[in-house]
Amino acid sequence: MTAPLKVALLGCGGIGARHADAVTRLPEKMHLVACCGRDVDRTAAFSARYGTQAFTDFHRMLDAAQPDLLIVALPPFAHQGQVEEAARAGINLLVEKPIALTMERAEAQVTAARGVVAACGFMYRHGAATRAWDAATARGDSGLPGHFAAQFHCNALHAPWWRERGKAGGQMVEQLIHLIDLARHTLGMPQTVYARAANLYHRDVERYDTEDVSAIILGYEDGRIGVLHASNAAVPGKWAKQWQIVAGRMTAQFTDWNNAEFFVTDRPPAQINIRDERDVFVAQLADLAEAVYERRAPLVPLADGAASLKIALAARQSAEERREVAL
Repeated sequence: MTAPLKVALLGCGGIGARHADAVTRLPEKMHLVACCGRDVDRTAAFSARYGTQAFTDFHRMLDAAQPDLLIVALPPFAHQGQVEEAARAGINLLVEKPIALTMERAEAQVTAARGVVAACGFMYRHGAATRAWDAATARGDSGLPGHFAAQFHCNALHAPWWRERGKAGGQMVEQLIHLIDLARHTLGMPQTVYARAANLYHRDVERYDTEDVSAIILGYEDGRIGVLHASNAAVPGKWAKQWQIVAGRMTAQFTDWNNAEFFVTDRPPAQINIRDERDVFVAQLADLAEAVYERRAPLVPLADGAASLKIALAARQSAEERREVAL
């Protein structure tokens, strides 16, 4: 029997806790041995909660814990070479999105990680409904996907760093990127990106300089289209994340990653309902553990994090310059 992977966690915030909770659900595959954060007291409290060693020095954690897998749950601005260092040490990786704020940093991570198993934290791709659509497409049941439409709407101030474009990248880069990734996964890499964005509702909030309304059009030379829109001024406490895929023989309407209706649109017409309560954070780590054991690529490789970031950054450039950007 393969020994459980020793897991270290870099970043002890809310998303770090989601990953730590998921690790505890997979005792036969992995166990958390160390965590590292910037704040001494918060990191100590986090460590006590999960029964791990606590560190505030990343290098000391790697030396002391000798992990098999590092989960990087840092805010985008805090990526300063830790992924590359861990990869060079032969440590497998799960890197939360967005993996960087520049393509240079993203590509450096992907290059450094070529010798290890490295995944990107696009957990939507692990949902039951998402996987069911992938299976239908692979079988040829859906026909050619030609239109992808998605929305991401919320209303919260989030963490202080999230409000600053220089630290988070903006809502398109930090949040909408999940759906950008699904669009790219469904339709492929677009040839052009056009976007508009503005800060309409948070101009009086201190240090809030990111967009709170946005829209993106992904263009493909063969006529396929992706349309995505987002806001951070919608219903408080409600996270509206839905998407639809129109293909040649099937249309899918997703209310989330686990729940969807697939409508067979050729003859005879039919409806397929997907209902599940899968924990996508657990599914993501289970896939990654198996990829490490089998020395194969994970379902969502780190390179996907760079590819989807490229689209998000092009959308931001397009909104700034008010023109279509070619990729």
